[in-house]
Amino acid sequence: MRINWFPGHMNKARRLIGEAMPKVSLVVEVLDARLPHSSSNPLVPELRGDTPVVKLLNKRDLADPKETARWVAWLEREQGVRALPVSRDEPELVQEAVAVGRELVGEARWTRDDGVRAMILGIPNVGKSTLINVLAGKKVARTANKPAVTQQQQRVRVDKHLSLVDTPGFLWPRLEPPECGYRLAASGAIKDSILDLEDIAHWTLRELSWRYPEALRERFGLEELPGDAYELMLEIAMKRGARGRKGRVDLHRVAEIVLTELRSGKLGRISLEWPEDVPVPGDEGDEGDEGEAAPATAD
Repeated sequence: MRINWFPGHMNKARRLIGEAMPKVSLVVEVLDARLPHSSSNPLVPELRGDTPVVKLLNKRDLADPKETARWVAWLEREQGVRALPVSRDEPELVQEAVAVGRELVGEARWTRDDGVRAMILGIPNVGKSTLINVLAGKKVARTANKPAVTQQQQRVRVDKHLSLVDTPGFLWPRLEPPECGYRLAASGAIKDSILDLEDIAHWTLRELSWRYPEALRERFGLEELPGDAYELMLEIAMKRGARGRKGRVDLHRVAEIVLTELRSGKLGRISLEWPEDVPVPGDEGDEGDEGEAAPATAD
């Protein structure tokens, strides 16, 4: 599945971020701990240059802790990068980002009279606004459990030394390889209304069948997993009574059940992506034109 998702406000966000970047001393990029690579934006390294970055792996409470630890080590191979697993329900972990940022920027720069300006970046629905509110100690950014809530820049004062430049969540022009698009869709980063939920659920069950088979068996009360994801959807329909008119299996309802329970953590702590899933440079395929494209489509 290839998804093009670069509506006008995202194109504008990219331009504004590029213009503002020279004025900041620190970048805070919020990633989804369940899919750190797919939820990162490949434009960020280009835009930030040598500016140090703290990568917050949000929703760590939903991710596989073993894989999250591996992701921290993988991300910190890059010079000037620190990675912190966090969640909105653990404010003390979020606050560690301030101390880490201070270390990366340096004490002399941090304590200057003009303070430090940090840019906070993240794709839609990754929890960026929630983390800003935790850092600020009050509600200063709108939050909602849906993509694309923040649609313009705002500046948030954290303390006398640090202010955050909040930016709209934006994705890159084309999501490749195709697995990245599926992972983002499964996590809720892309609006369900533009997707084929049955296709997303089918892919998700196929992935989880080999990554976390026991989680599926336990959650849906299955002794054995079918060898095919479609057959698994039928089994789930039987277990959950997902039937429509004349007793026909309602695959759309099955898809809603699977994705809702994955996103809420009812399937367990699951990582949809492991470090070895990151493509080797040069194998990602054509990223296409970076200009503004039509509204999101899936094909």
